[in-house]
Amino acid sequence: MLKCELDLRCYFVTGSGSERDIVTRARDSARAGAGVIQVRSKPISARDLYNLGLHVAREVHHANPATRVLIDDRVDVALALRDAGVSGVHLGQDDLDVRVARRLLGPDAVIGLTTGTLELVRGANDLADYIDYVGAGPFRATPTKNSGRPLLGVDGYRPLVAESLVPVVAIGDVTVDDAAELASTGVDGLALVRGIMNATDTQAYVARVISEFERGTVD
Repeated sequence: MLKCELDLRCYFVTGSGSERDIVTRARDSARAGAGVIQVRSKPISARDLYNLGLHVAREVHHANPATRVLIDDRVDVALALRDAGVSGVHLGQDDLDVRVARRLLGPDAVIGLTTGTLELVRGANDLADYIDYVGAGPFRATPTKNSGRPLLGVDGYRPLVAESLVPVVAIGDVTVDDAAELASTGVDGLALVRGIMNATDTQAYVARVISEFERGTVD
């Protein structure tokens, strides 16, 4: 399988809000260097997710063609948007099997899988030929999603990173103030939702996340 190069340092997961605000923040995040934008807005119909993903993909492509746009959960929507510039999908443990997703989306698609425990990371290792990265969380409690998994905190990432055969992205109420410390654990990137959705200046916030992440890798 062809593995693609991914910049996971600042991975924007879109939150609730108007379509205009989500698309604008996605565009501005891409302009500032966010490497991945996952289109997620729950609850949402497949039709509405398609339309949102289409608008995000178009704006992001114009702002920064290097930024990858992924769809949350829905392989069918991601497949429908491949020609519009959507790179792939992020899947949860209860979503479509990643092996099936890979067969449908093709060898150059980006596929991520949710984990957050050693058991889940070890399970993901068995699928390492089919996925490009794992999301691992929750870092701390967050109102945007209740996974039911124990909170990891900073120290919880070190054993997951050591165990994982693919890049690890920390998620779960991560903010710019956490970026350097989390980067020091060896994670490959940070997924942020509310920090970017609530930022007064999206581009400045994203740029600072990347800067702080880089600082954490050398401290």
